[in-house]
Amino acid sequence: MVKIRLKRLGYKKNPTYRIVVIDSRDKREGAPIEELGHYNPKTKEMKLNKESAENWIKKGAQATETVQYLIKNCDENGALVYNKKSEVKLSKKAQAKLEEQKKQEAEAQAAAAQEASAE
Repeated sequence: MVKIRLKRLGYKKNPTYRIVVIDSRDKREGAPIEELGHYNPKTKEMKLNKESAENWIKKGAQATETVQYLIKNCDENGALVYNKKSEVKLSKKAQAKLEEQKKQEAEAQAAAAQEASAE
């Protein structure tokens, strides 16, 4: 069976991967049928030949879960579209200060609206 999977490169605790088409019986670092691109999980940098990957899937190649995710989340140029949710965690003291600022802004807007309506 032909699979699309990751081939590990890099050194200890710093992996980089090549996205390859390979026979499932071959070892992980074995000779691939075709190299489709590369992926660096630390920097989220990726370059993928998406058209070729989709052609291999149409021919019957099975993509691993990780490779399916990468193919699904790349743009037409083959770069990974990575949208990390930026959720800022604040301390209780900072949250209280932020709420107080919001109240002051709301009061200022209400006062400005009253002045505008009085004129």
